[in-house]
Amino acid sequence: MPRILQLTPFVLCSSLQKQIEFYCDRLGFSCGFTQDNYAFLSKGPAAIRLLECPPRDDGRPLGDDQSFYIDVEGLDDLYETLRPGLADLPEGRVRPPFDQPYQQREFHLIDEDGALVFFGEGISPRG
Repeated sequence: MPRILQLTPFVLCSSLQKQIEFYCDRLGFSCGFTQDNYAFLSKGPAAIRLLECPPRDDGRPLGDDQSFYIDVEGLDDLYETLRPGLADLPEGRVRPPFDQPYQQREFHLIDEDGALVFFGEGISPRG
């Protein structure tokens, strides 16, 4: 019976090298393959495919309407591990961990081209 192995979103970028550095140096992904305007990055079972593209005609950032969610265990520990690499990002690019009303604890960040990256973990409802 066929089975799905992995979901790997394409993340558009204006500079492949800058995005590789962002995801690898700041978020701990590993770059498994690059060629021309393409790179494949992974961190455990999570993976993304970076695709360098020409700028938009309207001048908006390439990632302006992109987002993806990475489900994790140990969200607070992960955030603490990543925090030193996120500390020098401009204000507004990182939102520290917080609880959502839909029983998820999350932190958010914005990559080099404006894509919103969610990290989340399920939490038990408060009673």
